[in-house]
Amino acid sequence: MTFFNNKMQRNFVWLPIVGMLVFVIFYVIAIMQYSGGSYVYPNQAGFNFKTNYLCDLLNVQTINGLQNTARTYARLALATLCFSLILLWIYLPKLFTVKSKAQKIMRTAGILAMTITLFLASDVHDIVLRIAGVFGTIALIIAIVELYIDRYTLLFVLGIICLILFLTNYYIYETELLLDTLPLIQKITFIFCIFWFMLLNRALYKKLHRRL
Repeated sequence: MTFFNNKMQRNFVWLPIVGMLVFVIFYVIAIMQYSGGSYVYPNQAGFNFKTNYLCDLLNVQTINGLQNTARTYARLALATLCFSLILLWIYLPKLFTVKSKAQKIMRTAGILAMTITLFLASDVHDIVLRIAGVFGTIALIIAIVELYIDRYTLLFVLGIICLILFLTNYYIYETELLLDTLPLIQKITFIFCIFWFMLLNRALYKKLHRRL
């Protein structure tokens, strides 16, 4: 029974990577569908990586006032990403050799962060972003500390960079300092963090594989 359970977990644990790849595909489609407009250039054509936020794709209307045909794909992408990362946070404590109460807090905070993020397309976008950000920061910090303790050196270093990028986004968002750079920094953060999560998922798979 233990062998069967471990084998099922090993196969199931690949799902977050699949979900993250699906997220990228849906968001690329949404970007291609976006008719145009940003807060800097309301009448621009299409999606601009330097001026548009990813959240622009979630709105009912584009900033230039047209119906947002990208919305469905963007919301599917967001839901897929959130559920994928919820699953990853559920399994992540299995990556670490020594178990601790901090890992339970990490898992709970990570799950809450992604569950709250599901409501990012609602009318309370800013509140959702702040609450999810608090839980996400807690989960990231604990994960990074646990990676250091378990001597996952590369994942630890990349996690530090991920956290710095994550906090940089929130600092700019709250202070509006260098706000014109935020759309581009946001996308760099997304790409880097997804890459880091995929590496975490890969390490988790290997850890479960060795137990068989």
